[in-house]
Amino acid sequence: MRAGSSSTTIVRGAVCTAVFAAALVAGSAGARADESVDLGGGKGVLIRPAGKPRASLILMPGGDGRVNVGAGGSFSGTLGNQLTRTRQAYVAAGFAVLLVDADADLAKAVATMAAIKRPVTVVGTSRGTQRAARGIAAGARPDGLVLTSGFLSDASGDSDNVMNILGSPAALPRTLVVHHRQDACKKTLPAGVEPFQKWAGSKARVVWLSGGVSDGNPCEARAHHGFNGIDGQVVSAVSGFAGR
Repeated sequence: MRAGSSSTTIVRGAVCTAVFAAALVAGSAGARADESVDLGGGKGVLIRPAGKPRASLILMPGGDGRVNVGAGGSFSGTLGNQLTRTRQAYVAAGFAVLLVDADADLAKAVATMAAIKRPVTVVGTSRGTQRAARGIAAGARPDGLVLTSGFLSDASGDSDNVMNILGSPAALPRTLVVHHRQDACKKTLPAGVEPFQKWAGSKARVVWLSGGVSDGNPCEARAHHGFNGIDGQVVSAVSGFAGR
């Protein structure tokens, strides 16, 4: 399928934990030192791969999104979030990565990463999908958008969703939705995916995931909502889309 076509992909089966762990180690070993970047009202942590990047990713964690960026690329927030915990796997896959705080100016973040390497893809998870949509509505123009465990439509369980924030699919860049079949969070129910896909039309495709482990609060990172146990499948889907 073309990246811009409307389609649905179902991914099943266990991920090889050893391969994913190796990617994390490779990313940590091969990347340059992390940098702190000013992005308007908030900051970001910039991680560059050792070689020439293939593309750029802007990661927008869920929850309150408070990365709490300090000096020299240090940070103390969103540590367990799915995007935060897999940042080095994307670096290992050749991406320049910018992990952004909730108050960061997304348009400035996109411009920062475009100066490093296009295409620039914004990846939001959970409440990060709301912040991504608000940034796009305010004028940010990424080349691509990935919505994982997203607040997608009214059927997701919350009226503050991507469809309502953007108003029209004309505002969408090419988009990938990654969702867990068993997501039990009442704000990101799987039922919200189909209405979003119909609304987005040819601009969006969907990857459905299943399996893994769900523990504790169904809206937190250790549940299916956070793709607990199947991080590698998320990284693979996002990397394939963003690297095109």
